[in-house]
Amino acid sequence: MFQDEARFGRMVRIRRCWSPAPARPTVANGYEREFVHVYGAVSPLQGEMDWMICREMNTERMSCFLEQVRAAHPDDFILMVVDGASSHKAKELRRPENIHLVALPPYAPELNPQEHVWDELREKEFPNRVFNELSAVVSQLEHGLPRMSADRAGLQGLGLGATGNTYSVESTANKG
Repeated sequence: MFQDEARFGRMVRIRRCWSPAPARPTVANGYEREFVHVYGAVSPLQGEMDWMICREMNTERMSCFLEQVRAAHPDDFILMVVDGASSHKAKELRRPENIHLVALPPYAPELNPQEHVWDELREKEFPNRVFNELSAVVSQLEHGLPRMSADRAGLQGLGLGATGNTYSVESTANKG
């Protein structure tokens, strides 16, 4: 599995969008610096993803996430590839018996397929959206993450050199 954390908040991420001519789309902008964090781990080989939404990102939350992954895969030995975040190397980090952490080389996020999951989630669930409350961001995550997790073929494609532009082959066919 490949693990990473991401931050999602109320600030808008401007994306290209289509509109019929001569209309020009407008997007409100939000400057509120309120965020939630998502821990995620993807297995591109099996097309599985585990995730956890939390208010902070620290060693305690990383320990909780590892325990969640252990509980979800009790009979598996998991080799989890992580980046160099301090919470991944902390002495206080509780590592379950069936999970072994392996660090990526420094400054190499392109080697981690979980980064593509975050890109896909932002593109599909958060484009040009301004949220009035942080709870709306959490609600959007609670809607989008299970949908992505259910798409095994899409998750497998993230690690096999796919462009990551769609959740699945079926969704491409429906775009016309």
